[in-house]
Amino acid sequence: MSDEIEIDLDDLERRMDGALGALKTEFSSLRTGRASASMLDTIMVDAYGALTPLNQCGTVNVPESRMVTVNVWDKTLVAAVDKAIRNSGLGLNPVMDGTILRLPIPELNEERRRDLSKVAGQYAEHARIAVRNVRRDGMDQIKKAKDSMSEDDQKLWGDEIQDLTDKAIVEIDKSLETKQEDIMRV
Repeated sequence: MSDEIEIDLDDLERRMDGALGALKTEFSSLRTGRASASMLDTIMVDAYGALTPLNQCGTVNVPESRMVTVNVWDKTLVAAVDKAIRNSGLGLNPVMDGTILRLPIPELNEERRRDLSKVAGQYAEHARIAVRNVRRDGMDQIKKAKDSMSEDDQKLWGDEIQDLTDKAIVEIDKSLETKQEDIMRV
């Protein structure tokens, strides 16, 4: 490879890994019919005049496979936490018990499972697009260095970037397949 121009493959790989990490975070917020504390990670509560992550307003626990509890630290925030959970689009209806909110996780019907599977597919497609954008940035770096780099080096760098892209896409596809199996499991 060329001594004069170095394409930062570590940066490209880090950015592709970031897209995969974001995908896994989005997947963790999708309900699969089993209780999970991470399903509440994306919920923001209007607390003290600012939007605050739910996990900074109380303790989230999973005492049973079909139950999540939220122990709200400040009793003045219980109503705000309740409202945030109801408006989250997760289809959860909290039951208040003092400062503890109990969230029974209902069984998912077949139609809802298919819908969630489609949403997972959309999340995966967004991650693939992000990876391809990183690939395009890497290829643009090669094009900019065209004058100071031999054609062989350009080809080698292009192949390296394509290998990183292919690996990231395979990881995304594996994650999607696993998540869809998890969603469709009754």
